[in-house]
Amino acid sequence: MRKITNSELNRPSAEEFATMQRIPVVAVLDNVRSAQNIGAFFRTGDAFAIEAVMLCGITATPPSRDIHKSALGAELTVKWQYYPTTAECVAKLKEEGYTVLAIEQVEGAVMLDKLEVDATKKYALVFGNEVEGVDQQVVDMCDGAIEIPQVGTKHSVNVSVAGGILMWEFFTGLQHLLEKR
Repeated sequence: MRKITNSELNRPSAEEFATMQRIPVVAVLDNVRSAQNIGAFFRTGDAFAIEAVMLCGITATPPSRDIHKSALGAELTVKWQYYPTTAECVAKLKEEGYTVLAIEQVEGAVMLDKLEVDATKKYALVFGNEVEGVDQQVVDMCDGAIEIPQVGTKHSVNVSVAGGILMWEFFTGLQHLLEKR
């Protein structure tokens, strides 16, 4: 087995990527405090061609050396927008027709392995602070919630890991939209 070189991967240039079709998914970061976690969202968002990353509250914004450490330039290819509050962002996304889902352990949450992604909808996935999770006011504004099934002794996974899991799930459910358009 030989490792494939970067040039052999035939990835699009930043210019080509800017004009590519995206899956109808936006990641909303609710007061995420770690710049490395923020950068990981950009990098994963680039990998799965999501529409944008919304940065809310205390969440840092590019340009940032610490975001760049894990984003590796994806902060330049994935669209992003900053909102002073997550509630303001969620309200705007709902006005734009997004189905807004908190990624949180709440009553009535759908377990990720039971989720059915609807290709006719646009989704905004709200990821919370590393300690407090998604703010209750924001949870109350959401159309629903998704919980990642877990069987270990810890009650959660790192927020950027949760982002990767969810973006992969939505990518696999919606990637056919990239091929049709």
